[in-house]
Amino acid sequence: MRPFFLETARDANEALRLGACGGEVDAHVDAHVRAPAQYLAGGTNLLDLMKLDVARPERLVNINGLRQDYGSIEAEEGELRLGALVHMSTAADHPIIRQDYRVLSDALWMAASPQLRNMASLAGNVLQRTRCNYFRDTSWGACNKRKPGSGCAAIDGVNRRLAVLGVSEHCIANYPGDFAIALVALGARVDVLGTDGASRSIALEDLHRLPGDTPHIETNLAPGELITGFRIPTGPWTRRSLYLKIRDRASYDFALASAAVALDLAPDATVRTVRIGIGGLVAKPWRSLDAEAVLKGRVLDETSASEAAEAAFASAVVHSETGCKPELGRRTLIRALLEAGRMEM
Repeated sequence: MRPFFLETARDANEALRLGACGGEVDAHVDAHVRAPAQYLAGGTNLLDLMKLDVARPERLVNINGLRQDYGSIEAEEGELRLGALVHMSTAADHPIIRQDYRVLSDALWMAASPQLRNMASLAGNVLQRTRCNYFRDTSWGACNKRKPGSGCAAIDGVNRRLAVLGVSEHCIANYPGDFAIALVALGARVDVLGTDGASRSIALEDLHRLPGDTPHIETNLAPGELITGFRIPTGPWTRRSLYLKIRDRASYDFALASAAVALDLAPDATVRTVRIGIGGLVAKPWRSLDAEAVLKGRVLDETSASEAAEAAFASAVVHSETGCKPELGRRTLIRALLEAGRMEM
């Protein structure tokens, strides 16, 4: 691991000041992943990448002292608020989330190991980076995400676990998280503080970027911006919701395919509202508006669920080892929809 400075922030203003230090940030690179100063909470992903020499920040700003301001869970009328520094395990086991937002609880419980869930923060989990082998192993020279313009070794390499939705000819890395898939399905928003102290709110689906021809730019965060929390709108669909994750092993693994589903059904099973997130085989947290459009106003059954799944993966692009993934994704989504439809309210 390369040498770095470690500083501890006592409040948000100090964190923003320290986060803005460390030199100029190139406007053409990703502020979140390449800025010389990086925020440190649980560190479960960042420190791994520093050991691998993939991440090379000059300065880490410990923000765990901000937990009093950004470490709470509050349920208000019409909205659930989650602080950025809430631990994954705390949110997963919160009684309100377990009862009224099952899709969030499911996604958090199915992510990582118990030790990691006890350490990792919600914001850090959302910002975790791809597990593409060619990205994490610096002995591979061709990785546009790590080294812009170098190529993508994964396209003709070992790519079974990588993405089929949202990919480009420059990068097929997948987004590995679970929690963000549930957030994007529920239409969550992200609260952010800028270095000038001004706050802004962005939709979760706008936080991450598609790779396009700049896969090294992963988010729309500006240099030094700090995520402070998440806001999830409440509706009748949040209780009838679940997260289904398909993986090679049940104990601790990333998704090969996953689906986050939230439904509001009429008594005759007609779909009044549906929200669908797809994970495991996507380049960024993915909400499938096409699949939702197929289901709205129709009775939820195997036929309508199958047609929705076809729409969800109509734009899939496969490579040498990912030919099976669109079908795996379709079956995962169908099963998730039908299981959610059978939930007792």
